[in-house]
This record gives sequence, structure tokens and C-alpha cells, in this order.
Amino acid sequence: MRENKINGKKQPDINHLVKGVLANDRKILAKCITLIESNSEAHRKKAEKVLEKLLPYSGNSVRVGITGIPGSGKSTLIESLGLYLIKLGYKVAVLTVDPSSSVSKGSILGDKTRMEKLSRKTNCFIRPSPSGGNLGGVTLKTRETIIACEAAGYDIILIETVGVGQSEITVRSMVDFFLLVMIAGTGDELQGIKKGIVEIADALVFNKADGNNIPKVKLSQKEFTIALHYLESYTKGWQTKVLIASALKGEGIKEIWQMIKEFVKVTKKSGVFNKQRKNQALQWMYDLINENLKNNFYNNPIIKKEIKTVESKIKNGKMLPTLAAEILFEKYLK
Repeated sequence: MRENKINGKKQPDINHLVKGVLANDRKILAKCITLIESNSEAHRKKAEKVLEKLLPYSGNSVRVGITGIPGSGKSTLIESLGLYLIKLGYKVAVLTVDPSSSVSKGSILGDKTRMEKLSRKTNCFIRPSPSGGNLGGVTLKTRETIIACEAAGYDIILIETVGVGQSEITVRSMVDFFLLVMIAGTGDELQGIKKGIVEIADALVFNKADGNNIPKVKLSQKEFTIALHYLESYTKGWQTKVLIASALKGEGIKEIWQMIKEFVKVTKKSGVFNKQRKNQALQWMYDLINENLKNNFYNNPIIKKEIKTVESKIKNGKMLPTLAAEILFEKYLK
């Protein structure tokens, strides 16, 4: 078996990686994703060849994006949902998108600690996406990781967003169903930060529906159900749902899955599901073009040399940012 190295470790050749992923060898799948995550040009080209061979075996999962405000119990809910799905006979992959962890790169140890029971299941694969502080790079790698996981036979891909804001918007562009986890009684000011996220969600789940919190949760469910009727749903032909759950007790998890299944059934029948998948594939291409153009621009030797000069002039009020951008772009095109 021919091998090369990534980070000093030997890596299998293309055919071995493809066969291993298709056989759902989790160690080979992990090596494949490590190859995908590598910033080396040689590794990138090799990863492309692997993904090209895996592509015909992908696309058969349900991709679910899950986000939530801090303290909403999102990770507990993901674990409860994952455990429930595995009991039903599904194979579940959990991927996290965390643009903030530029140091730890989204520690896989941390993810497995938060979902300890789920991580021990043989039919579950947990993997963080690479970060480096570059959200565009994170999401591009996540899309490729989805293909590898689907080719390995994972039926449900749960994509957890750790960051707040733009990460949710980008994850929305790569999933079929987008779930927002909420908590009741936090005040309008906290819920307000998620207004834009509410508008792109296919469902809201008010978690922690237990004990003395139940009346608050039910009231929030009622209020948001009414409010959402005045908002246009993100997915055509689907009215955004509002559910309640107690992830800690495992209550409401069955209803969440039933809702997702209903969504898939409705959108596949109308053609929206496949249309959305096709549009996402196109968006992936345009994101790659934008990312490559940006990288080529900033790595251009002339730009590297000139950019410090124009930065200094802008800071000192001697040059307009619009003119500076124009000058740099003209130099780049020469």
C-alpha cells in the first residue's frame, strides 16, 4: 500500500481510503477527513480525487443543522436525539462548526466529553470541523466531510454550530432542515440576537421543559407559534414549527424526529428538497470560487508588499479606503 504523510503521520493511498470509507472503517474515515482538512496543496488535490470517487455514494442522508443560544442545552439535545436515532437503527454523524476556536481547532476531546454516551455508540461518528478563525474555510471543509460521512453510510448528519451569527447562516446553506434550540423566560433582549436565525429556522424547540419551568416553556411555545404565522417560512411549503422538549429527560425527542421526517416527506413530494440540494451544490461552487479568489489575492507577492503601505495611509487619513482597494485590485490584475 502506497502512503504519504500528513503532519508526520503516514496516510493510505486514494483507493485504500475510498474502500475504507465505503466499508465504514471509522479509523479510515477519520484519516480521510484529516486529509480533507489539510491545507497542503498536494493533500487538497488528493482529497479531491478521494471525494470524486465517494460522491456517487453520497447524498442519501438527512442533513440537520442545529444551533441554540448559550445555555439552551443544545449539546444535551443533540446527544438525546442521536441516541434515540441509533435506537431506531440509524447511523448518526455529528459534525461541529466552531469558527471561534482558532487555537484548539474545535477539540474533538471536548465534543466527546459533552456527548459522552453518544460517543461510545458504534453507530455514531463525532467530528469537529477545522477552524483557524476562518468561517469560509470551516464550512467548505464541512461540506466535504458530509460527503465522506454519507459515503460511509451515515443516515443522519447532525451539524452543530458553536458560534453565534454568521456561522448559522452558512450552515443553513448546507443542510436540509435547520433547528433552533431556545429557552423560555430569558427576556426579549437575549432572544433578539437570534431574530435573524429564527427567520431561517424550520423549527424552534424550547428545551428544558421540566419542573417549574414547564409553564414558561408552554407560554413561549404559544407566543412564538402565533408570531411565526406573520413571518414567511424559509422553506417553501413548510410552516415553521414550535416544539417543547426536555433533553435531560429525553422527553419531546420522538416528536422532534417525527417532525423532521414529516418535513422530508413534504419537501420531497413537492420537489423542494431536491431543488434545495441542487442550489446548495451551486452555492458550494461559488463559495469555493470566492474563497480561492480571496486566498490568491492576499497571497499575491505584490499585494503582500503593497498592502502595508496603503494600510498606513488609511490609518493616517491620507488615503480613502475606496481608493486603496482600487489601487490594490489594479496591482493584482497586472
